[in-house]
Amino acid sequence: MPESWIHRSAGATLESWLNESFGWDLPNFLTMLIMLAVTLGFLACSALFLIWLERKISARIQNRTGPMMTGPRAWAERSMWIGGLFQTAADAIKLLLKELIIPRQADPFPFVLAPIVVFTVCLSAFVVLPFAPAFAVADLSIGLLYVVAMSSLTVLSILMAGWSSNNKYSLLGGLRSAAQMLSYEIPLIFALLGPIVLAGTLSMQGIVVAQRELGVWFVVPSFLGAIIYFVAAIAEVNRPPFDIPEAESELVAGYVSEYSGMMFAMFFLAEFCNMMLVCGITVTVFFGGWAIPFIPIPETPSLGYALAGAAWFLFKTYILILVMMWIRWTFPRVRPDHLMSLGWKFLLPLALVNLLFCCAVSILRVHFPSAPWAVALGVGVAGALILGTALSAYNRPAPTTRPEEIGMAEAS
Repeated sequence: MPESWIHRSAGATLESWLNESFGWDLPNFLTMLIMLAVTLGFLACSALFLIWLERKISARIQNRTGPMMTGPRAWAERSMWIGGLFQTAADAIKLLLKELIIPRQADPFPFVLAPIVVFTVCLSAFVVLPFAPAFAVADLSIGLLYVVAMSSLTVLSILMAGWSSNNKYSLLGGLRSAAQMLSYEIPLIFALLGPIVLAGTLSMQGIVVAQRELGVWFVVPSFLGAIIYFVAAIAEVNRPPFDIPEAESELVAGYVSEYSGMMFAMFFLAEFCNMMLVCGITVTVFFGGWAIPFIPIPETPSLGYALAGAAWFLFKTYILILVMMWIRWTFPRVRPDHLMSLGWKFLLPLALVNLLFCCAVSILRVHFPSAPWAVALGVGVAGALILGTALSAYNRPAPTTRPEEIGMAEAS
């Protein structure tokens, strides 16, 4: 394996790839405009597709048809799965044409700024996500830290939207989001510390390369970390069963109760873009990223290899997105106090145990350099056993007090 090229490629950007592959010696600002246009177009198309896909999957789970008639009629007649393909496009046009209403008692500046901030933060986080070898807008040396910091700013925009709406339901949704973040953010960060210890770098491309050098995906030695991060990521993007800030049955629509038109659409699109972001981070950190198994990395990556790596990356990302959609219709919404109890009493201790396991793998790799995958597998099995034990203890029913015991206690 050409290790020198791998480490050189890990620091490459889309700008250098365009210059080396096509000879496009473009000015820096033009390259950044191309990157921004490609990223915006990809996110918009992905969000529209994911909205349609979730509607069809939800309909199939609920044993109904779902959107059928918007789009070519022949498609709907041929297969119910591809019917209604243009439904999300029609909804987008409808939201574009709707009036932007600002409530009379609302604070207009933060009210308008909140959806802009939430979508800008989501877009900025995609800058360091490596879709393919040498195909990242910017490969920062602190890429993973940058992603965590940018994704955490979403809560600030939700708080801004809830407070500026001057609506009690919106304010409750914003406060719930803040309380929810305090519960999941610390386990999420500790879950990511394990792969950072194994890779020895915060660079997203460097983490992909480190998994290839280890011989196994980081989900094997850091099985606990992968589960913890995925659960915390569901809470981060406010997806069911952790959609507490926008619980329809309790808060109307939560922090977006007063929004309409394109401002509401920006919140809606940001939710699906964030869902793709956290699944992409999971694939990059725990499931090998763009590196294709059993295919050696060429000394000079061609366009075909880059496209194949991007396809492999997106395939794994969409699998995790489907898991999120399946979880939505499997588990009921949890109470806010239950979520905080889950984060502080269950996820955080397991995240600390996972960090110790990853440190053990890093130490044992030095003493057993011939078979690092065996060390990782053994630690991963131990982590799975600990997770099973913790789940059985967490699900154990609390002891109940019989009425006669209460009477005896009052009498004494």
